[in-house]
Amino acid sequence: MSSIEVRKMGITKLDTDAVVNAANSGLLEGGGVCGYIFADAGRTEMTKACREIGHCDEGSAVITPGFKLPAKYVIHAVGPRWSFGNNNEAQTLYSAYTQSLTLAKSNGLHSIGFPLISAGIFGYPKDQAWQVAIRACKNFLKENSDYEMNIVFAVLEDDIKEMGEKTLKEM
Repeated sequence: MSSIEVRKMGITKLDTDAVVNAANSGLLEGGGVCGYIFADAGRTEMTKACREIGHCDEGSAVITPGFKLPAKYVIHAVGPRWSFGNNNEAQTLYSAYTQSLTLAKSNGLHSIGFPLISAGIFGYPKDQAWQVAIRACKNFLKENSDYEMNIVFAVLEDDIKEMGEKTLKEM
């Protein structure tokens, strides 16, 4: 049976089939979640794999091996930078989640770990990011009810975890 849960833990410690990197469009090592994923997966291997792919548009996702991570794969999803809601950020963020889930399903994966995409250095307001994230995941599970997918959101702070759990219950 499919599920969605929020855990307080580092995403690189998840033993899901895949974890999602909050990536930039150049698939370069960045700060925050992206920096931790590159470091823990192995910078050299991850950089080489991402260079071979080259680019990922906002709202899209690509997949690489997980290398040294417990997760077998890393799905690199590019969320939008926050522009006060003036540039279709919600639609782009929703797409980043659904593209990640679709990519996981097409690779036969049944568990996936997400950060709260775009809510770090990209500046997306956390409460609004949770709304989009939970809606995208719930809609994916509803539209793919014949496919088991366990979704875990990994966050590092209690208040962000509580906000996610509250959003999950309300939706």
